[in-house]
Order: sequence, then structure tokens, then C-alpha cells
Amino acid sequence: MSVTVALNRDHRPRPWKLRLQTRLAICLARILALFKPYVLRRVLTRLSKGAAAADAAEVTTARDSVLASSLGLHGLRACLPRSLATALLCRLRGTWPTWCVGVRTAPPFAAHAWVEAGPEMIGETGGYDSYSRLFTVPPATPLPSRTRDQDQRQAKKQAQEQTQEQVKKQTQD
Repeated sequence: MSVTVALNRDHRPRPWKLRLQTRLAICLARILALFKPYVLRRVLTRLSKGAAAADAAEVTTARDSVLASSLGLHGLRACLPRSLATALLCRLRGTWPTWCVGVRTAPPFAAHAWVEAGPEMIGETGGYDSYSRLFTVPPATPLPSRTRDQDQRQAKKQAQEQTQEQVKKQTQD
């Protein structure tokens, strides 16, 4: 059975750097889509480290760029490479959305992959409760550096010393 679908293609000019990053993300996404789920999750978790959380505007821009660069990713069964390409493009630009894999909760039941920015599903039909998540790869929070930890300890120690000095002055008076 085939279905005729009219696709909206964005013909706005895009900077060459964005087009190059988008093509690279699409190529990598098509390769990653062949991986087993546990390997894919591990790879994406490593890729998400060190990236800031993406906001809805950044993820929407990345998704629009991916869809403008590849008509094949508009299809109903192209959700996995489309979501991977969107997440990878965001990562190339320094951010990371929440990448999700799950199933629809209402008939017809089917597997699906999508990206989220905070609580918002980007470019998906249906509500937030329309899908049940099997696993997600959220933005990894970077660990504080040692110098920041040392600075925090030093500031805490100074605050304690000042408090002790104030208590001594109050008891002497």
C-alpha cells in the first residue's frame, strides 16, 4: 500500500557551514541507525557529555535544517535517523537535546524515536503523553572542575572562620 504525501520543503538559503554540518550529521545518523540499541545508547551518552542543554529554538532549527537537506528523512519510518541527525547536529553546535525512544500508547502501536527540549517534543504530532519512553539520553551535566571545588571549599572555610570571629567578638562584649 502506498500513500501520496505532499512535503513542505524549506527553500530558504542556509549558510554553507550549517549545510556542511547538517550533511555530516545525516551521514553519521544513518550509520548510527544500524547499531544495536544498547550500543547506540552508549555512543549517544558519550557524545552528550560536555554539551549544554538545548532549548526548543535550537532543536527546531536543527530539525528544520535536517528536513531541508534530506527528503528521505520526511518519511514515517525515518524517525530514528531523523532524530539522530537532529541530536548530532545540535551536538556539533555545542548543545544536546533529550533523545528519546519509545512506543505510541494508542493504536496503532509502533516504535518511535524523537527529540525533546525540556518537556516539549519537537516537531511531533500528539501530546507528551502520546508516547511511552523506553529509554532516553538527556543532556549530561558536566562535572565541576577541581579548581571550582577548591574555590567552593575555600569560600566555605572563610565563611566559617568569619562566623567564628563574629561569635568570639559577641562573647567578649
